[in-house]
Amino acid sequence: MPSKKALVRRPSPRLAEGLVTHIEREGVDADLAVEQWEAYVQALRTHGWEIVEVDPADDCPDSVFVEDTVVMYKNVALIARPGAESRRDETAAVEEAVAGLGCSVNWIWEPGTLEGGDVLKIGDTVYVGRGGRTNAAGVQQLRAAFEPLGARVVAVPVSKVLHLKSAVTALPDGTVIGHIPRMDAPSLFERFLPVPEEAGSHVVLLGGDKLLMAASAPKTAELFADLGYEPVVVDISEFEKLEGCVTCLSVRLRGLYA
Repeated sequence: MPSKKALVRRPSPRLAEGLVTHIEREGVDADLAVEQWEAYVQALRTHGWEIVEVDPADDCPDSVFVEDTVVMYKNVALIARPGAESRRDETAAVEEAVAGLGCSVNWIWEPGTLEGGDVLKIGDTVYVGRGGRTNAAGVQQLRAAFEPLGARVVAVPVSKVLHLKSAVTALPDGTVIGHIPRMDAPSLFERFLPVPEEAGSHVVLLGGDKLLMAASAPKTAELFADLGYEPVVVDISEFEKLEGCVTCLSVRLRGLYA
């Protein structure tokens, strides 16, 4: 039976100092952020995910965005090397957590940079965004780690958003969803459905037909409901001010067998 574990990490008290690249900085309400994070974690738990909390990194403002620190493929954890230098201290505790779950651990090495938000897996196809945080050497190292395990790695240019998954994610049937004004190359995806809101581009597959998504994309939630999916909506406004989305706040481990 495949696993349903989700790695999460409590927000740093310095969250408001997190990096912003493609948007204007806004004030972040740290207390509200913690409430929103707790509701997000509860939504995962309610839908059958076992929560694994990585030790907090209070000195790392962006550490709540745990997705960027590691990429999972089957039982292999590829520890990222963030393109933003201020984020490199985030990976040590994540490495400890995945090793503790029995994952086989690999690393991105200098000069490679790679952040997990740039990696979208659909079955055995692994799309990797080549943008501001993930460089060509990082893409090559990801290929070297995952192709021998059966992955097909497809590199995608990213220039209009922070990470590939800031622009696109995928529905349970493998259809890629995205907001076209934020995409560099929609034609790279075999099946593509445009969504009406930028925040509608991001879904976390909870299992079955349930999609975890942000409250800031009500029109997209309607579109998905009309296609027979069940949107599970969470408010993540404080994380959106830091270019965060629903995928950034957890790493889902489905490929571990008990």
